[in-house]
Amino acid sequence: MYAIVEIQGQQFKAEPEKFLYVHYLGEAVKEGDKVEFDRVLLAQSEDSVKVGAPTVDGAKVVCEVLTPLVKGEKVIVFKKKRRKGYRRKNGHRQCFTKVLIKEVVA
Repeated sequence: MYAIVEIQGQQFKAEPEKFLYVHYLGEAVKEGDKVEFDRVLLAQSEDSVKVGAPTVDGAKVVCEVLTPLVKGEKVIVFKKKRRKGYRRKNGHRQCFTKVLIKEVVA
């Protein structure tokens, strides 16, 4: 069983007992909290597929927050214009939240 769920504008394939790195959920969630996502776009069980228009009614994905703040890899942004003496170097690290999918209710 799996589901396609929308979390903060991004779509994820959610299967029970799998990990997801979603965009940072903020300081409202703590480690060990239960989080429910109800924007399920597609739900598949053993014998049937339910497609929402736009969401599946009554479906949700229940997750547990394992790590509220995980920083991604550093991305270097480097801009240069040749022969002009213009150089800018900037770095960025995206913040994520690591969640464990407990169950998919469809």
